[in-house]
Amino acid sequence: MKNIIATKANLINSKKSLDLAYKGYDLMEKKNNILLKEMTVLVSKVKNLREKLTSSYKNGYYLLQKANQNLGVISKYAYQVKIDNSIKVKNYSVMGVEIPKVYYEKDTQIPEYSLESSDCNLDEAFVALKKIKELTFELVELDNSIYRLADAIKKTKKRSNALKNIVIPKLEKEIKIISETLEEKEREEFSRLKVIKGKNNE
Repeated sequence: MKNIIATKANLINSKKSLDLAYKGYDLMEKKNNILLKEMTVLVSKVKNLREKLTSSYKNGYYLLQKANQNLGVISKYAYQVKIDNSIKVKNYSVMGVEIPKVYYEKDTQIPEYSLESSDCNLDEAFVALKKIKELTFELVELDNSIYRLADAIKKTKKRSNALKNIVIPKLEKEIKIISETLEEKEREEFSRLKVIKGKNNE
């Protein structure tokens, strides 16, 4: 620790800095708890969504396989399905952390290919794969949100620990040194004045 000039002004400034550091630490801890709570909710959603998506993929590929068996290679039907250009991503803020929200137009369940040359197996596969697409959008949104929250929690905890373990102890030590030095100076000044007073009374 560098040499500290023991003055009342420095003592006041150090106490103000300590008060600010305590408030900053309290704020960091509150922010960390809110972000952690938010992330916990999303992690729970992701777990359920992954299970649902795995089941949907299994069902979708089964239905697609049935359609392939009945109609042969169905790539000509796949090319008739339009590319989805409706996807938009906007952000909302949670304690200063930008969280993505995926917006898209929900497709109608009406097939975009010719119904004359297809069959019900292909229709069922079409509906199942549309559902998979929607679930995938949800999963991407949640995964990205969790990643951003985890990164923010890590940074917030790092700042919180720096305040708790470095800044606050340093300021407390500084205040103690300044206070003790000023008290010592006051005692010396008191003793000096007492001596001077005693000499004047002789």
